[in-house]
Amino acid sequence: MLRSVTATRYVAPLREGGSLPGLCEADDLGTYVVKFHGAGQGRRVLVAEVLAARLAAALGLAVPELVVAAVDPVIGRGEPDEEVQDLLLRSPGDNLGMDFLPGALSFDPAVDPVEPVWAARVLWFDALVLNVDRSWRNPNALWWGGRPWLIDHGAALYFHHDWARAAASAARPLRHAEDHLLLPVAGDVGEVDAACAAALTPAVLRAAVDEVPEGWLEGEPGFEGAEQVRQAYLDWFAARLAGPRPWVAELARVQREAPRG
Repeated sequence: MLRSVTATRYVAPLREGGSLPGLCEADDLGTYVVKFHGAGQGRRVLVAEVLAARLAAALGLAVPELVVAAVDPVIGRGEPDEEVQDLLLRSPGDNLGMDFLPGALSFDPAVDPVEPVWAARVLWFDALVLNVDRSWRNPNALWWGGRPWLIDHGAALYFHHDWARAAASAARPLRHAEDHLLLPVAGDVGEVDAACAAALTPAVLRAAVDEVPEGWLEGEPGFEGAEQVRQAYLDWFAARLAGPRPWVAELARVQREAPRG
């Protein structure tokens, strides 16, 4: 399960994204980028963050540690921004914290050296989880400690905003794949497909969905409880990973037709 901390001080809002995450200090003396369940599309964004991070880690891709960050809205009493105050008031209890990487720079594959095989694995991973939010406009990756780290996967798994149509998305290709940050430098995605799919065993998938706090799954329309929602995610991933994978074939086609950098 995710480690739990308690936010003790709200440091500053981070305005790069639309969900207004905040930099918070916690009782373990760590500093975290906290995403709040009261923002935007609510708890589903936090669920996407947990599931994507766990699958990325299973594929050998670096992601900052995630924690459950308990927030008392009172920590924002000194924040003059009314938008921040309102967000904290809407987000009492468990929120999602991501370990803050001090001094990290925005990752740029034109400057920061990466292996083509690594880039292909990231491309495959983003296609798997339908992550449309890793482009040159918004890299959602940091360079820290001499290597790239993947961050901000709240836009992934967008099918869970409309569960009635979720099954239809299991074979769907990655939208706007031609704009992916790593497309110009990635190796052949078809060559990493089998190994990536094999790494995501039923046990790995089960462990990933079990890490999502129950409170973020309860009350989902159309489901009787958190376990039914967990099973729905497992069923979607099973269908997504079943061979042959048309979304991989489509991604390989986009690669072949894209200009190389």
